[in-house]
Amino acid sequence: MAGDAAAWQEIVQQYNRRIYNICYRFSGSPDDAADLTQEVFIKIYRTVNTYDGTRAAFMTWVTTVTRNLLVDHFRKGKYDRVTDSLEATPGNQEDGVTIGEQLQDHSASPETRVQSQQAQKMVHDALQKLSPELREAVILRDLQDMDYKEIAIVLKIPEGTVKSRINRGRTELARHLQRNYRQVS
Repeated sequence: MAGDAAAWQEIVQQYNRRIYNICYRFSGSPDDAADLTQEVFIKIYRTVNTYDGTRAAFMTWVTTVTRNLLVDHFRKGKYDRVTDSLEATPGNQEDGVTIGEQLQDHSASPETRVQSQQAQKMVHDALQKLSPELREAVILRDLQDMDYKEIAIVLKIPEGTVKSRINRGRTELARHLQRNYRQVS
């Protein structure tokens, strides 16, 4: 807040990956995510003096700023909500290789690897079928590891609604996965 360049650099380093991941999961494009991430940091820089440490943790405030910017962009119709594969970690993809493939046990049989890839695709496809509200809550909880209170602040809804959306999202995700599994079997 006092204009300390080193403090700003630390904020960018600490939150860049998290913001980029959120932007990527909702935009589906590395280029769009990079542009949105830059816009988020501009917004944070301009509004950091509005942060109130008594109301929420700084990370929660940053996530709220990120979400609000994404909502504004989606409302303008520039982007479609798309959620990336659960295995992909944006920014860590080189030559089309996801982090899941990089960390994969290559001693596993080809059949096991194919089954794993099929399972990941099924989860990705099922996640796409969730409503935006449910998908958003599941992503923030299960992929971004935020707690219920933080999600409630970010989404500006009661904590009970957050829990309900996460529960319904997980239930619906499981239903879609069961349906897809039966079709494959």
